[in-house]
Amino acid sequence: MMDVLIFISIISIWGILLVNLGLTLAGYLYYLKWQKTPRPQLSEKEEVPFVSIMVPAHNEGVVIVKTVQALLEFDYPADRYEVIVINDNSSDNSAELLARLQKIYQGRNLVVINTDQTNGGKGKSNALNIALKQARGTLISVYDADNTPEKDALRVLVAQIQQDPELGAVIGKFRTRNKNASLLTRFINIETLSFQWMAQAGRRRLFKLVTIPGTNYVIRRDLLEEIGGWDVKALAEDTEISFQIYRHGYRIEFQPLAVTWEQEPQTMDVWFHQRTRWVKGNIYVVLKNMKLLFDKKARRIRFDLLYFASIYFLLLTSLILSDVAFILSVADVFHSQLAGFSGIVWGLAIVMFMVSTFATITTEKGEMTLQNFLLIFLMYVVYSQMWLAVALNGMVGYIREQIFHKEAKWYKTKRYQ
Repeated sequence: MMDVLIFISIISIWGILLVNLGLTLAGYLYYLKWQKTPRPQLSEKEEVPFVSIMVPAHNEGVVIVKTVQALLEFDYPADRYEVIVINDNSSDNSAELLARLQKIYQGRNLVVINTDQTNGGKGKSNALNIALKQARGTLISVYDADNTPEKDALRVLVAQIQQDPELGAVIGKFRTRNKNASLLTRFINIETLSFQWMAQAGRRRLFKLVTIPGTNYVIRRDLLEEIGGWDVKALAEDTEISFQIYRHGYRIEFQPLAVTWEQEPQTMDVWFHQRTRWVKGNIYVVLKNMKLLFDKKARRIRFDLLYFASIYFLLLTSLILSDVAFILSVADVFHSQLAGFSGIVWGLAIVMFMVSTFATITTEKGEMTLQNFLLIFLMYVVYSQMWLAVALNGMVGYIREQIFHKEAKWYKTKRYQ
């Protein structure tokens, strides 16, 4: 019986690896085609859209000044956008820092909304919904409080959405600002390049499917209002709003020329809590929308529903079975007849993982190094096991919250100087 379970887990893991390989190859082809695509330009036939940039910020005093300054330096007409910072029930010095910035940038459209425990401190979705009520823009842009976008990011995003009325949103690319801070941030840097931006590009090429990453994007205000804003129960509000955009008949475009640099967790504790929140959030979104698999209007998101379900249910179960079988074998409790076969399969999986991941990071200047090649091997051996612990913790946490009817709490990611 155990051999049957091991065989099923091997097939499941390899199936998901092959899907990721297909996404990576398609993403690489997208990258080659994208290189030849001209930079989108703002339309000269119509007025430049007014954009409201919204920045949810809870205890972000360490990073908020640098972020706001970067947003106010966009290469976009200064009178055609506003920056709205939602100082969301902060207990640090954020209010003082933001008030000082307002004095320095008098005459600029810098708005600060200070919430308290009665209406704030309830997560990112709630903060964005509060800001949406005061926003003046026909386009809404969102940036996290730890972002340093490049000067042309907003111009590129707006120019892209202007080109097609069927686009509900356009997302950019994000890079790791503190990639050299620790071994963990080096892992995250590679993960960002290969499993987020390259896989994103692959989904765009194969399925015309893109998911909002939570920062560095623009979305049509009227569409947001039609959707009803952000789901306050969703910890993964970016995935949830993406599904809603497709359900309303719009598409999302990916524009890698719009780049932002964001700060990533530098310690295991911070990373573990952040990723646990992601897991719980995505499980909520998948279960909430699973019924849409049979809805013709939601056909565009079927791949994502199946993919997320496979990652958080099938892959998680398969990895646990595989690890349990390995431990039992080492403890001389169980001897598998598939030992030789599974060894060969795992060896091939490591090779495939390393080659495909390394191929994706060659698209970024300065990333094609021997150090990164060795890091990719460590990622397979170490980082994947770390992800398993996070996924299991997130799954158990989500189930516990549902059983005991507990409200999901938004974990505040720690920032660094």
